[in-house]
Amino acid sequence: MPQNLPYDVTTATGEKIAFEFPLHAETQSAMRVSQLLNAVLGSLDRELRVLGNTANGDVMQALAMALAVRTAMLHSPYAVGQQLATELAATALAAAANCERDEGAVGHG
Repeated sequence: MPQNLPYDVTTATGEKIAFEFPLHAETQSAMRVSQLLNAVLGSLDRELRVLGNTANGDVMQALAMALAVRTAMLHSPYAVGQQLATELAATALAAAANCERDEGAVGHG
């Protein structure tokens, strides 16, 4: 039975975003997926604080390239890894389209 991974994040501007990521049927550990996601986003946040002003498109391009690199590193025919990476990215992006955003109080409350 497919599982969902609830995932909440607070942006640098204080906006809270809640996701429900569907996990692939062959996911071995939802906890490990969550830990890796935390590590990737934490590392990215630390680097962006050091680098300073960085375009969102540049960040997204680097993440897409990282997915391509990890796909090429799989010990399987590239087409198999490419199909899996494409499916996983599409599923995650669909979940992001349905996330719940809480911008918090606006103004002086």
